[in-house]
Amino acid sequence: MTVGIEMGLSMGPGAEPARLDLEELLATRLLVQGNSGSGKSHLLRRLLEQSAGAVQQVVIDPEGDFVTLAEAYGHVVVDGAHGEADLQAIAARVRAHRVSVVLTLESLDMEAQMRAAAAFLGGLFEAERTHWHPALIVVDEAQIFAPAAAGDVSDEARKASLGAMTNLMCRGRKRGLAGIIATQRLAKLAKNVAAEATNFLMGRTFLDIDMARAADLLGLDRRGAERFRDLSRGEFVALGPALSRRPLALRIGPVTTSARSGSPKLVPLPAPADADLRALILTRSPDEPAQGWAPAPRTPPTPRATPADLMRELSAYRPEPVEAPAPMSEEEIRAGLDAVLRGIAADPDAGGQPVAVIYQDFLVRCRMRGLDGEAMSLAAFRRRLGVARAGFDADDDAPGAVDARWEEAQAAAAALPDEVQGLFLLLARAALAGEPCPGDEALARAIGSRSPGRARRLLAYVETRGTIVCRMDYRGNRIVALPALACETAPGDPKAPVETKSGAPAASPPAEESGLPGLFAAE
Repeated sequence: MTVGIEMGLSMGPGAEPARLDLEELLATRLLVQGNSGSGKSHLLRRLLEQSAGAVQQVVIDPEGDFVTLAEAYGHVVVDGAHGEADLQAIAARVRAHRVSVVLTLESLDMEAQMRAAAAFLGGLFEAERTHWHPALIVVDEAQIFAPAAAGDVSDEARKASLGAMTNLMCRGRKRGLAGIIATQRLAKLAKNVAAEATNFLMGRTFLDIDMARAADLLGLDRRGAERFRDLSRGEFVALGPALSRRPLALRIGPVTTSARSGSPKLVPLPAPADADLRALILTRSPDEPAQGWAPAPRTPPTPRATPADLMRELSAYRPEPVEAPAPMSEEEIRAGLDAVLRGIAADPDAGGQPVAVIYQDFLVRCRMRGLDGEAMSLAAFRRRLGVARAGFDADDDAPGAVDARWEEAQAAAAALPDEVQGLFLLLARAALAGEPCPGDEALARAIGSRSPGRARRLLAYVETRGTIVCRMDYRGNRIVALPALACETAPGDPKAPVETKSGAPAASPPAEESGLPGLFAAE
């Protein structure tokens, strides 16, 4: 069954009633446009009054004009001064109980109005599916909540409000929300919001750009666009499946309720004598509070400093003497550099950077400790970094750290490329101490990588140079022999995880790009 409401009378011959198909409106949405004073609020009030008993209504009222619907039709007035979370919860309950409400925002500034409207519309939109009942969502002065351009409000408030209006007009139909938006100027309204409306009611407008957009939406030519200037208050041109298949001029019918703020009326001015006028303006009346007339205390102005005063202050300034730090001994410098290197080797984010970048970080950390990091060249830093990544510490009590053949191991490592020195030293330490052969993860960590496959390729590369010899026992454990040191590691599982000194598995540092092409490319 078709539910129709009478909006007024057509302005053509016969003055037939102009009816609006309410069910079609719920599926196609409505856009109302007209300059201030053209009768937009009157049109919205007529629509709300005629459909009050047939469908749930939600009014976003920035000026508080529609709160008078509460007395006549039982709408609940909701003050927009509530918090955003409260407004979302109220909106969800509005949908659940199918209550017609008026959200009044007159006590808020523009940015607060946008935030409140966005929260309330968001609560309506995000309601549970079982509460998706048909509802008319009327938004007066829609250019406030869906502006075509950024204004004086924050981007966060504008984006939230614009997103809520876009959801209402673009995706609200499936949730039962029929958007009815009214604006003074189409040029001020976001195009993606206005373009979703299928029904139009265009009122009086004078600017060429607004007349052109209105005529384009209604399919009128240039001569038809001139008609918008001749429309009187309360006269509109309608088009849309819920109104008329052809442009139809109509005059909106009367309403039973009225806004709290009507149009200004001329009232005769009082004509007292000149003496009485001066007395009314300049003399305090007995009922006015006396404190309202007390002059506010004035703060004496701060004397302005002249350039000569500033120059005297600058010349008289003497910085406090700073005591020079005591010179550090060679042992303290060496210990400090070792601590910085250990910190860099333990930093998981340092492994993903080139050595030149890590060297700059090393210099900064040295300056923070009062050390001269530039005394260590980049080549020396690269070698020391490989040793640190191999897990060596000056306080380490492993047998290989104090063995006399450790110097031979360092000399053999110096003949290898910088990228594999840490790997070789880790194997040498295990062999001299008689420990199991390190797993692929431990070898990868020694070269600043987290790729066991890359560690295996580097291990094969070192073996091709004759520096080490790898073999597997019958249990699948790996044994690495170092001919130059005449020793070999104990059998070790290649898939063994890396363990810290506390016994917990340790994460490998990120992979580092190698300077060698081909064989040393990271996976």
